[in-house]
Amino acid sequence: MGYKIKSRIWIESDDNVLLGEGRVHLLKAIHETGSLSKGAKSLNISYKKAWGLLDSVNKSAKEPVTINSVGGKGGGGVQLTDYGKSLIETFDEINKNCWKFLDEQVAKFETL
Repeated sequence: MGYKIKSRIWIESDDNVLLGEGRVHLLKAIHETGSLSKGAKSLNISYKKAWGLLDSVNKSAKEPVTINSVGGKGGGGVQLTDYGKSLIETFDEINKNCWKFLDEQVAKFETL
């Protein structure tokens, strides 16, 4: 029988969620598609929900995580700032290290 510890992490700033798995997925989708609406669609969430999540990240972060480009013939778009990219990378690293630690800890159950 294999044991597994289940856990989710998120980062808070002044009791507001800055980043969690869902917000990071959204930021990655925005980065890949260049658009909030396309990013939301790729994650099967409404534009309204995606906008609310992105707005809460931008309000909780110490710097903007996205910048809007003005629409032209092809329409506008959204891009991640360098700060936004670094938040994703740091969150992913913390998450990976957390899972590694938990895997090491759950191994203690195997010896019981």
